[in-house]
Amino acid sequence: MAGLSLAFRCGLSIGCGSTKHGISLTSVQSYHRSVLSTLRNQNLIKVNPSRLKLNRGTVTLAAEATQKVVSDEIPEVGRKWAGRWLFGCSGMVFGAVVLGGLTRLTESGLSMTDWHLFGKRPPWTQEAWEKEFAMYQEFPEFQMKNKEMTLEEFKFIWWMEYGHRQWGRMIGSAFLLPASYFWYKGYFNRALKKRVLIFGALIGFQGLLGWYMVKSGLEKERFQGPNDIPRVSQYRLMSHLGAAFVLYSLFLWSALELRYPAQKLKKVTAQAMKFRKFAHMTKGFVFLTAMSGALVAGLDAGLVYNSFPKFADRWIPSDILAFSPALKNFTENPTTVQFDHRILGTTALGLATACALWSRRLPLPPRAYSAATALGAMAWMQVGLGISTLLLYVPTALAAMHQSGSLLTLSFAIWLTHELRHIKKLPK
Repeated sequence: MAGLSLAFRCGLSIGCGSTKHGISLTSVQSYHRSVLSTLRNQNLIKVNPSRLKLNRGTVTLAAEATQKVVSDEIPEVGRKWAGRWLFGCSGMVFGAVVLGGLTRLTESGLSMTDWHLFGKRPPWTQEAWEKEFAMYQEFPEFQMKNKEMTLEEFKFIWWMEYGHRQWGRMIGSAFLLPASYFWYKGYFNRALKKRVLIFGALIGFQGLLGWYMVKSGLEKERFQGPNDIPRVSQYRLMSHLGAAFVLYSLFLWSALELRYPAQKLKKVTAQAMKFRKFAHMTKGFVFLTAMSGALVAGLDAGLVYNSFPKFADRWIPSDILAFSPALKNFTENPTTVQFDHRILGTTALGLATACALWSRRLPLPPRAYSAATALGAMAWMQVGLGISTLLLYVPTALAAMHQSGSLLTLSFAIWLTHELRHIKKLPK
């Protein structure tokens, strides 16, 4: 690109001084038309140069456009360090999802009943711990479920929630400080600058959404009946987890773009294009399955019908539409939520397996084969973890691995679609 820009500038000098040096404008036009053809072949412009009527004005505009493309490129050192940074951020978000799952499984999320933007100091003294415990005792979870809890037991769930919140704040710092430095150094082009702003907004939104979720479990008016179970809203839990998945996906995709650009194919076939669409559909089902899993977690739906593949002795449970109106069952009936999660999980497994098998019959970029195989293998492992978690009545370790596996499965789906990004249209 730098060479093309230089060629344009040299051509402009010749064109501007054509009378002085005895060079005709026609020869200059011919020269620039050949350069424009080169740009078109590299997909930097879409206009057919043979249809352009070149004069000094159009040549000048073309040269300026080329220089603009050059200046918008990311330097190699920027690609290296920004890519590493984005991989690191995605890894930290992955860790936050794991910690969040453990916090939910140990029922620690409602132990901290207040929220501060920059956090607060832990209660190191006995008096401070007793004060924190007294605050917890004022809310429904203690009053309706944990009346027998001791101070030492409270300390465990408090530290779990505190660790999760502090990890989220560490993500903010690990994002903001390098982002400011890389922006200053010019390691971002215009497109990446827009993404960085989106990343920052999502991190801030995620923190607020987390507290909004916790508040739903502290609202006394939501738990008035004798059979009510104090817990966060499953809708807010799904939103909180979904936002984390989206943030992780954007970080990972951007990191792959910088450090491992997608490989190109010399020949794009119609079947390869269909496979690309199929891979994106599979990625969508993996995401939907994970979101349905959030509803399962929010309603403790993994504790009903702990058998597989049937629900007790039935393929379709008798209470699948017990709530009225019927639509309410899909988000509030634990039986229906578990049933939907099983169907989505089985569908995602079939799609991922098809991706792995179909990919072997197509001309694809080399890394796409590895990504498709990894996606298929991880999908089987994830379903195995899910079934084991269900049959063993949701042990914490297995359940945490199952939730982490959902994000790992999505990671392989993202990798696969990233490697297929250049399979867009058939050559003319």
